[in-house]
Amino acid sequence: MTTATASRFHIGETAFLLDGQPHQIISGAMHYPRVHPGLWRDRIRTAGLMGLNAIETYVAWNAHEPVKGAWREDGDVDLGRFLDIVAEEGMHAIVRPGPYICAEWHNGGLPTWLTADKTMKLRTSDPAYLTEVSAYLEKVNAIIAPRQIDRDGSVILVQIENEYGAYGADKDYLEALVRQTRASGITVPLTQVDQPIPHMLDNGAHPELHKTGSFGGRIDERLAVLREHQPTGPLMCMEFWCGWFDHWGEKHHTTTFADSAADLDRLLAAGASVNIYMVHGGTNFGLTAGANDSGRYLPMVTSYDYDAPLTESGDVTAKFHAFREVIARHAPVPDEQAPAVVEAPAFSVAFDAIADPLSLVAHDRGAFDSPPTMDELGSDVVLAEYTADAASGGLLEAEVRDYAWVDLDGVPVGRMQRTLGDLSLSLPAAGSLRLLVEETGRVNYDAKLGEAKGLIGTPLLDGSPISGLWRVRTFDVAALGQAVSDASSDESLIVGGRARGAVGLRGTFDLHETADLFLDTAGWGKGYAWVNGFLLGRYWRRGPQRTLYVPGPVTRTGANEIVIVELEAVTDATARFLPRPDLGHEVE
Repeated sequence: MTTATASRFHIGETAFLLDGQPHQIISGAMHYPRVHPGLWRDRIRTAGLMGLNAIETYVAWNAHEPVKGAWREDGDVDLGRFLDIVAEEGMHAIVRPGPYICAEWHNGGLPTWLTADKTMKLRTSDPAYLTEVSAYLEKVNAIIAPRQIDRDGSVILVQIENEYGAYGADKDYLEALVRQTRASGITVPLTQVDQPIPHMLDNGAHPELHKTGSFGGRIDERLAVLREHQPTGPLMCMEFWCGWFDHWGEKHHTTTFADSAADLDRLLAAGASVNIYMVHGGTNFGLTAGANDSGRYLPMVTSYDYDAPLTESGDVTAKFHAFREVIARHAPVPDEQAPAVVEAPAFSVAFDAIADPLSLVAHDRGAFDSPPTMDELGSDVVLAEYTADAASGGLLEAEVRDYAWVDLDGVPVGRMQRTLGDLSLSLPAAGSLRLLVEETGRVNYDAKLGEAKGLIGTPLLDGSPISGLWRVRTFDVAALGQAVSDASSDESLIVGGRARGAVGLRGTFDLHETADLFLDTAGWGKGYAWVNGFLLGRYWRRGPQRTLYVPGPVTRTGANEIVIVELEAVTDATARFLPRPDLGHEVE
């Protein structure tokens, strides 16, 4: 392995060395796009009170460049500011720019404009792919390079790719990433991460990459496997899994904090460095949640609480205190205690209704001989309407990715749901057929990364393709909140506290001061929610999640506004805010 040239922090024969002295990294994962920027300092500082000396973050390419050429590095994606705050709080930073990150994040962090090109071979040395990746790394490393520890910054490690050995073994690809990273001014040590499984560690290996592992149990066994493949230098668990993520329709996952604490103790006692995944999970705000598909498509919920030591809203937990006690056995921890948990304001807000909200943000895309996919219609389309004439009744079959409401002459006839395998239904007669298709989360792991969304191929009616033109409209979901806020209301749409979608609902409320809030979604069906124009994310009666987190900086002293767009039906046309979150029934 080639030793990095950075003088303050480098890899020694048995340990990381900071200013020439052995240094054990005790880090926690925190993804800046999953935390409101007004709360970055609070979350970083509280993580430090647990005894951490570093913060790790992924960089999501598609958060910075959702549209090709429209690069952003401000506001919620101001990576430079995030790294500066880490330094100001006296901590180090580990940065993992991918370009692929997984992270249960939309498309594994890759932009949809990139993956829409089906001739491009993702995560390989394909020249077309590397051209785009090189341009990305040049931009992101321009942010990281001046913030390395040798330049009085926070960054001590940079990771190349992510769990690559589980996906491929293209050594030319890894070489190109290393070369580009070094050419961009990154001088700190470079790492790789894979599960401590021999073929994965071998597949993802490169002479300039220090091997680290991702695991959450069987500590001694996994450290031993890692040592076999990394015979010199420090051992490090780059992802110590202390919790887990949730899919819609499943139970809320938790882990026993005592078991996690015991495993953390084993890691630190063995002298290994660690990055706790996650110390603070945060939220898949907006439309950023990913999905898994290992034979069954399963989209992620909006919360990324992860059963982390710091909750989605930044509160400390029993796991936080148990981890702090463990860390104190091996390293100094601050005397300052973390703030006590405070309940959020509880109140309810009456809604008024807005008819046909989707028409407010509709874009007519024209007529097609066969339905185009969402990817063919543009970057990050998540909601599209396909209309054609059905010549007769019969069995309708369609490959829907991922969820569709089916109407005939304006009358609902059913739904198609990829997750459940419900991709056919009976049409009672001929008429104007309409499918409103929603993308509910892009796969972030394995072979279906970058798959197309929307209608795939032409739907069949009694086994034959539906002939004639398909008329297509797309809807700007991100703009829906403001459009509903500005529209005129219709009192007739709410009857007995109930309303049928698609419908816009909005209400106002006053706060004496800004505050975190927990929005109850239990009486609603499926849709999206905003507070003061900030897109909180998706809600779905399928659960397990029953509340959406509203970050305090989103709220205002005085008047505030809530908007939802309901695509199915609400049985309680009221916005209720609860004192505590409800992420669903817990299962270990």
